[in-house]
Amino acid sequence: MLMRVSIFLFLFVCNVSLSYAGLFGDSKAREDIATVKTQVEGIEARVEQMEAALKSQALLELYTQVEALGLELGELRGQIELLNNQNELLQKRQRDFYIDLDSRLRQIEDPNAPQAIAPSDLPTDPETLSLDSAPTEPSPITHTEPATPIERGAYDEAYHMFANGDYNGAISQFETFLASFPTSSLAPAAAYWVGNAHYAVRDFQQAIDTQNKLVSTYPESSKVPDALLNIASSQIEMANRAAAKATLEDLVAKYPFSDAAEKAKHRLASL
Repeated sequence: MLMRVSIFLFLFVCNVSLSYAGLFGDSKAREDIATVKTQVEGIEARVEQMEAALKSQALLELYTQVEALGLELGELRGQIELLNNQNELLQKRQRDFYIDLDSRLRQIEDPNAPQAIAPSDLPTDPETLSLDSAPTEPSPITHTEPATPIERGAYDEAYHMFANGDYNGAISQFETFLASFPTSSLAPAAAYWVGNAHYAVRDFQQAIDTQNKLVSTYPESSKVPDALLNIASSQIEMANRAAAKATLEDLVAKYPFSDAAEKAKHRLASL
């Protein structure tokens, strides 16, 4: 009997122990699952935080780049404004130089010329001002007459356009002057400024043709050396250095004591 009780108690204890162990293992598994789930949720939260941080970082970097580009754009605009100011100053200096040069040349070519008159006194007859009256191949003019007040007024009006940067207007006015007053003492200078105006608008071939016409029409004029120098400048702009070198050498050989010859020597040294 005791043996039976002992066996029963032993079996009961074992059964209880096994039941307790089973119950204990299931609870631990649940605890482990809950722990892992908590860890997963924590990892997910950290991933979301990292994604948000990366997005914020990308936006920050983009904003920084935009800000840097804005600063660079501001610097470029400042440089453009500076270059524009320098260009305006250069153009003013160039106009002042042309005015001074023209004044000195006019005094040399026509020292006794009368004062200029108002443009309103200029001839308005279309036949008188027609460009068609100019010969296509004019004969050389070796002698010119002192400029009249009307001629000087017409010349000054055209030169005023050139000095103020209206190069196309100056070309038209100077060509009208040459058609109307081809033997005026101011005609060679007018022809020179036509060529120079073509150079200013970067029509280099036309500048060469115009200055060559001056050389052939007014071979005795003091403007010929300057015309040759302008021809050489146009040839350089057209990348025809061989022709420019030949023109400069011809200038130095034929007009060695002119101011243009001194400039030609400096340019030859750089070719």
